[in-house]
Formats: sequence, structure tokens, C-alpha cells
Amino acid sequence: MATLTLTTENHDKTVEDGIVLIDFWAGWCVPCQRFAPIFEEASETHEDVTFAKVDTEDQQELAMRYGVTSIPTLVAYREGIPVFSQAGALPQSALEDLVGQVKNLDMDEVRKAYAEAQEQQEG
Repeated sequence: MATLTLTTENHDKTVEDGIVLIDFWAGWCVPCQRFAPIFEEASETHEDVTFAKVDTEDQQELAMRYGVTSIPTLVAYREGIPVFSQAGALPQSALEDLVGQVKNLDMDEVRKAYAEAQEQQEG
């Protein structure tokens, strides 16, 4: 599966289901350019994972929503819950390891921890 261009319009629908990796990037960013083929190759390897890209120049509102201050930034979702966020380009081995970790998460535990965190923010 090729990468998907993520925008404010398709964001919520994209992240609500399954595993989604989001790469925040910009055309002028050299580390982003180095990470792009690694991200693209992983998208071909893991057809059960959605690989999305956010051009931070074009989608500034979305980048601000995530608090992206340096790029590339990688965010991972599973079943609509953000489970990972980190700035910096990952080598292929680290990206593969991350995909494996996200696939192996105990989602009952993640949902419980996420619900507790939401309650603390609201309360």
C-alpha cells in the first residue's frame, strides 16, 4: 500500500481504525527527505498498516494540533488511540521494531490507560 496524504479533512476517519503511522514532514527538511524512502518502503512491507504523510507547510493547522515543533515527527495510532509520538528520523530497523510493538500492544491495557488519562485531563 502506498502512503496516504493526510489532511484536516480526512484525519479523523483515517486514524479511527486499525494501525496508522503518520509522518509529519516538509519539502525543505533534509532529514525528512532521508526518512521518506524508509517510510515508503515500510508501507509496501506492511499492507495491514496505514502509512500517512502530513506536509507541515500545507497542513499547518494539523501540525499545530499535534504540537509538532520539529520534523520529521512520527505518530502512531492503534484503534483511534495515539500510542507513540517522537521527533526525528528513524532508521529502517527502528521503524520495523516500532511497527511490531504497535501490532503487539495489549489494547485492553491501552484503552484502560487512555481512558484514565482522559479522565485526569477533564477532571
